Amino acid sequence: MKYVRPWNLFLDLQKAKAAGGGGRLLGLDVGDKYVGLAVSDCHNKIALPLSVLLRKKSTLGLMAEDFQNLALEFSLVGFIVGCPLDTLRKNPGVFQVKRLIDDLCKTEKLEGMKYTYWDECYTSQNIELLLKPLNIHPGHAKTIADKFSAVGILQGYLDYVNRKLTSDQKPLPLLKSSSTK
Repeated sequence: MKYVRPWNLFLDLQKAKAAGGGGRLLGLDVGDKYVGLAVSDCHNKIALPLSVLLRKKSTLGLMAEDFQNLALEFSLVGFIVGCPLDTLRKNPGVFQVKRLIDDLCKTEKLEGMKYTYWDECYTSQNIELLLKPLNIHPGHAKTIADKFSAVGILQGYLDYVNRKLTSDQKPLPLLKSSSTK
Protein backbone atom coordinates (compact mmCIF):
# COMPACT_ATOMS: atom_id res chain seq x y z
CA MET A 1 0.00 0.00 0.00
CA LYS A 2 1.14 3.50 -0.76
CA TYR A 3 0.16 6.75 0.92
CA VAL A 4 -0.98 9.56 -1.38
CA ARG A 5 -2.41 12.97 -0.61
CA PRO A 6 -6.23 13.16 -0.58
CA TRP A 7 -6.59 15.13 -3.83
CA ASN A 8 -4.00 12.99 -5.64
CA LEU A 9 -5.91 9.84 -4.74
CA PHE A 10 -8.99 11.27 -6.41
CA LEU A 11 -6.99 12.26 -9.50
CA ASP A 12 -5.65 8.68 -9.68
CA LEU A 13 -9.22 7.46 -9.38
CA GLN A 14 -10.29 9.69 -12.28
CA LYS A 15 -7.39 8.39 -14.42
CA ALA A 16 -8.30 4.76 -13.67
CA LYS A 17 -11.92 5.40 -14.65
CA ALA A 18 -10.89 7.19 -17.86
CA ALA A 19 -8.72 4.21 -18.78
CA GLY A 20 -11.71 1.91 -18.33
CA GLY A 21 -10.44 0.44 -15.06
CA GLY A 22 -11.91 0.25 -11.61
CA GLY A 23 -12.64 3.19 -9.55
CA ARG A 24 -14.31 3.00 -6.17
CA LEU A 25 -13.11 3.86 -2.70
CA LEU A 26 -13.38 2.14 0.67
CA GLY A 27 -13.83 4.21 3.82
CA LEU A 28 -12.40 2.89 7.10
CA ASP A 29 -13.34 3.85 10.63
CA VAL A 30 -10.62 2.27 12.76
CA GLY A 31 -11.51 1.50 16.36
CA ASP A 32 -10.02 -0.51 19.21
CA LYS A 33 -11.94 -3.69 18.39
CA TYR A 34 -13.59 -3.11 15.03
CA VAL A 35 -13.01 -1.46 11.67
CA GLY A 36 -16.17 -0.03 10.12
CA LEU A 37 -16.31 -0.12 6.33
CA ALA A 38 -18.16 1.94 3.73
CA VAL A 39 -17.86 1.86 -0.06
CA SER A 40 -18.47 4.58 -2.61
CA ASP A 41 -21.05 4.14 -5.34
CA CYS A 42 -19.75 3.61 -8.89
CA HIS A 43 -19.88 7.39 -9.55
CA ASN A 44 -17.99 8.25 -6.35
CA LYS A 45 -20.70 10.59 -5.13
CA ILE A 46 -22.33 8.62 -2.30
CA ALA A 47 -20.87 6.54 0.53
CA LEU A 48 -22.74 3.34 1.40
CA PRO A 49 -22.42 1.28 4.60
CA LEU A 50 -20.74 -2.07 4.01
CA SER A 51 -19.67 -4.11 7.04
CA VAL A 52 -17.54 -4.30 10.16
CA LEU A 53 -14.33 -6.29 10.54
CA LEU A 54 -13.01 -7.59 13.85
CA ARG A 55 -9.66 -6.04 14.62
CA LYS A 56 -7.15 -8.30 16.33
CA LYS A 57 -3.41 -8.58 15.92
CA SER A 58 -3.83 -12.35 15.46
CA THR A 59 -6.27 -11.91 12.56
CA LEU A 60 -4.39 -9.21 10.66
CA GLY A 61 -3.63 -11.54 7.76
CA LEU A 62 -7.32 -12.43 7.48
CA MET A 63 -8.24 -8.75 7.51
CA ALA A 64 -5.76 -8.08 4.69
CA GLU A 65 -7.34 -10.94 2.71
CA ASP A 66 -10.78 -9.45 3.34
CA PHE A 67 -9.52 -6.16 1.92
CA GLN A 68 -8.10 -8.00 -1.11
CA ASN A 69 -11.48 -9.64 -1.74
CA LEU A 70 -13.30 -6.33 -1.34
CA ALA A 71 -10.86 -4.69 -3.76
CA LEU A 72 -11.72 -7.28 -6.39
CA GLU A 73 -15.45 -7.29 -5.71
CA PHE A 74 -15.87 -3.51 -5.79
CA SER A 75 -13.01 -2.53 -8.15
CA LEU A 76 -11.39 -0.51 -5.40
CA VAL A 77 -8.64 1.97 -6.17
CA GLY A 78 -7.92 3.07 -2.62
CA PHE A 79 -8.81 3.51 1.02
CA ILE A 80 -9.97 6.63 2.83
CA VAL A 81 -8.81 6.07 6.39
CA GLY A 82 -10.48 8.09 9.13
CA CYS A 83 -7.95 9.61 11.47
CA PRO A 84 -8.37 12.17 14.24
CA LEU A 85 -6.28 14.98 12.77
CA ASP A 86 -6.68 17.30 15.75
CA THR A 87 -3.29 18.96 15.93
CA LEU A 88 -4.07 20.84 19.15
CA ARG A 89 -3.62 17.76 21.35
CA LYS A 90 -2.03 14.36 21.12
CA ASN A 91 -4.69 11.80 20.37
CA PRO A 92 -4.00 8.10 20.98
CA GLY A 93 -6.41 7.31 18.15
CA VAL A 94 -3.86 8.62 15.64
CA PHE A 95 -1.31 6.01 16.73
CA GLN A 96 -3.94 3.27 16.64
CA VAL A 97 -4.94 4.12 13.06
CA LYS A 98 -1.38 4.46 11.79
CA ARG A 99 -0.37 1.21 13.49
CA LEU A 100 -3.14 -0.68 11.68
CA ILE A 101 -2.14 0.81 8.31
CA ASP A 102 1.54 0.02 8.95
CA ASP A 103 0.64 -3.56 9.92
CA LEU A 104 -1.51 -3.97 6.78
CA CYS A 105 1.37 -2.66 4.65
CA LYS A 106 3.72 -5.22 6.20
CA THR A 107 1.47 -8.10 5.10
CA GLU A 108 2.26 -7.15 1.46
CA LYS A 109 -1.22 -8.42 0.50
CA LEU A 110 -2.42 -4.99 -0.61
CA GLU A 111 0.34 -4.06 -3.05
CA GLY A 112 -0.83 -1.57 -5.63
CA MET A 113 -3.54 -0.15 -3.36
CA LYS A 114 -3.36 3.50 -2.31
CA TYR A 115 -4.63 5.15 0.82
CA THR A 116 -5.01 8.56 2.34
CA TYR A 117 -6.03 9.89 5.72
CA TRP A 118 -9.15 11.96 6.23
CA ASP A 119 -10.17 13.79 9.39
CA GLU A 120 -12.87 11.82 11.12
CA CYS A 121 -14.23 14.96 12.83
CA TYR A 122 -15.98 13.16 15.71
CA THR A 123 -17.97 10.96 13.32
CA SER A 124 -18.25 8.10 15.84
CA GLN A 125 -19.59 10.39 18.56
CA ASN A 126 -22.09 12.00 16.16
CA ILE A 127 -23.43 8.62 15.03
CA GLU A 128 -23.69 7.35 18.61
CA LEU A 129 -25.74 10.42 19.53
CA LEU A 130 -28.07 9.79 16.58
CA LEU A 131 -28.53 6.14 17.56
CA LYS A 132 -29.09 6.71 21.28
CA PRO A 133 -32.81 7.64 21.08
CA LEU A 134 -33.51 4.52 18.98
CA ASN A 135 -32.88 2.21 21.97
CA ILE A 136 -31.00 -0.35 19.88
CA HIS A 137 -29.28 -3.22 21.66
CA PRO A 138 -25.75 -2.02 22.56
CA GLY A 139 -24.07 -4.81 20.53
CA HIS A 140 -26.05 -3.94 17.41
CA ALA A 141 -25.66 -0.21 18.01
CA LYS A 142 -21.85 -0.57 18.06
CA THR A 143 -21.67 -2.30 14.68
CA ILE A 144 -24.17 0.15 13.17
CA ALA A 145 -22.16 3.07 14.58
CA ASP A 146 -18.90 1.70 13.16
CA LYS A 147 -20.38 1.25 9.68
CA PHE A 148 -22.02 4.66 9.62
CA SER A 149 -18.90 6.34 11.01
CA ALA A 150 -17.07 4.93 7.99
CA VAL A 151 -19.89 6.35 5.83
CA GLY A 152 -19.37 9.79 7.43
CA ILE A 153 -15.63 9.68 6.81
CA LEU A 154 -15.96 8.56 3.19
CA GLN A 155 -18.85 10.94 2.46
CA GLY A 156 -16.86 13.88 3.85
CA TYR A 157 -14.00 13.00 1.52
CA LEU A 158 -16.30 12.51 -1.50
CA ASP A 159 -18.05 15.82 -0.86
CA TYR A 160 -14.70 17.60 -0.66
CA VAL A 161 -13.22 16.16 -3.85
CA ASN A 162 -16.42 16.49 -5.87
CA ARG A 163 -16.86 20.11 -4.75
CA LYS A 164 -13.20 20.83 -5.61
CA LEU A 165 -13.59 19.08 -8.96
CA THR A 166 -16.64 21.23 -9.78
CA SER A 167 -15.01 24.49 -8.67
CA ASP A 168 -11.79 23.73 -10.60
CA GLN A 169 -13.65 23.26 -13.88
CA LYS A 170 -13.56 26.37 -16.01
CA PRO A 171 -16.85 27.62 -17.45
CA LEU A 172 -17.25 27.18 -21.17
CA PRO A 173 -16.77 30.37 -23.21
CA LEU A 174 -19.92 31.96 -24.53
CA LEU A 175 -20.46 31.30 -28.22
CA LYS A 176 -21.22 34.29 -30.39
CA SER A 177 -24.06 33.79 -32.78
CA SER A 178 -23.38 34.39 -36.46
CA SER A 179 -26.02 37.15 -36.58
CA THR A 180 -24.04 39.38 -34.19
CA LYS A 181 -21.05 40.27 -36.36
